[in-house]
Amino acid sequence: MFIARDKELALINEILNKPSGSTMVYGKRKVGKTTLITEALKNSKDKTIYYECIKSSIEDNIEGFVDVLIREKVLTVPLSFKSFIDVFAYLNTLPQTFNITIDEYPYLKMFSNSETVDSMFQKIIDNNLVNIRLFISGSHIGMMKDLLEEKNALYGRFSLTIHLKELNYKEAAQFYKEKTVYEKVGIYAVFGGSPYINSFIDHTKTLKENIVATILKDTHPVYQYAEHLLITDFTNAVNAERIFYAISNGKKKYGEIENKLKMKNNGLLSKQLAALTAMEIITKTFPINKPDDNKKISYEINDNLLRFYYAFIYKNKSALQVLGAEAFYNEYIEEPLKQFISFRFKEICRAYFSLNAISGNLKGITNIGTFYYDDSTSKTSGEFDVVLQKKSTKTDFAYDVYEAKYYASPLSQGDMYKEAEKIRNLKGLTLNKIGFIAISGYEKKDEQFHCISGEELYI
Repeated sequence: MFIARDKELALINEILNKPSGSTMVYGKRKVGKTTLITEALKNSKDKTIYYECIKSSIEDNIEGFVDVLIREKVLTVPLSFKSFIDVFAYLNTLPQTFNITIDEYPYLKMFSNSETVDSMFQKIIDNNLVNIRLFISGSHIGMMKDLLEEKNALYGRFSLTIHLKELNYKEAAQFYKEKTVYEKVGIYAVFGGSPYINSFIDHTKTLKENIVATILKDTHPVYQYAEHLLITDFTNAVNAERIFYAISNGKKKYGEIENKLKMKNNGLLSKQLAALTAMEIITKTFPINKPDDNKKISYEINDNLLRFYYAFIYKNKSALQVLGAEAFYNEYIEEPLKQFISFRFKEICRAYFSLNAISGNLKGITNIGTFYYDDSTSKTSGEFDVVLQKKSTKTDFAYDVYEAKYYASPLSQGDMYKEAEKIRNLKGLTLNKIGFIAISGYEKKDEQFHCISGEELYI
């Protein structure tokens, strides 16, 4: 099932309307890069060649590429080429037009001189794409981003660059559109937005049944994805796993992670967090009203499934083996799962406002995020999780504060009044609006609040 990606398809189709061009597509593993390219090319009348690079020498990859050309009947016999430049120069002599995908391009750089590989493809793009539309794809985000740097030989060479990310919560829900909004939030909170992972979800089964059938089976591709695939390009996998475990279990500040891992004052944690952030596995976040306060910085795992795995399974693998999937779910997951989902629900609510702002349906917003408060009068501190920032004056901001409620039953007026009173009593907050986002709706809406239901999130 091919879901969403309309914008990306339209951009690639513009390239396909030209006789030649170069496109770079990058993003983390299993986000749908190859599927996107394949979908875009399936209606092309021109010859399509797909080659996935292997973790080996440049010579072995040239040989592998030639084998594909033979298999696709572009070559009738194996020819000897000294470089990829020679291969593409030969293809330029042929009368037909080609769509050629070089997938996992970073593998070429890992086992050869990195700068030489980039220079070689710079020459190919500059001189040997007369009748070729070249697609270069890769999962190692750091190495792919490096191709876009001014110091790199390939800088400015791509006609189109696509940074492919996971499906958002609305797009992912198309895999299980028959579910209620309450169920959709739960499924997304656990399985996230990878099209590959979502393809394994059985929309006829409950969230529990899907969890038991996939991520609690150590032979299942979903389990393998969470355990291995996201850290295959990270050199220190052991420390990465420990960092994921700490963050997934509430240690989100730098000092908390440092203490948990006993990595104080050696600088290693800072380097590894920077590497994981560059790979877009981890995000560094901070309240929108405290952007320069290092003490308020938190780290979050981007991938929902990875969060779930490290929160519930990573340290309990032996129990999973002993108890089996069903009993393990009942003992380790069932009770804390709702709280886990409720935290992810707040992210969905922020994404809801972001999508509305991007589409032009939400005007006057300068930022969306969390808001830190420290009220000396009530002696309380904490964060509002869903806040819209707006200009109040030339030098100050006003805020729309929303409370996100992942309740199985409708939100009562009494609960709304209690929450609103806490917000209004805080000192130093220029309040513009109070709102609620209740996944199961309301017992009765109150006009003094902006009330958003779960159904509205998915319109």
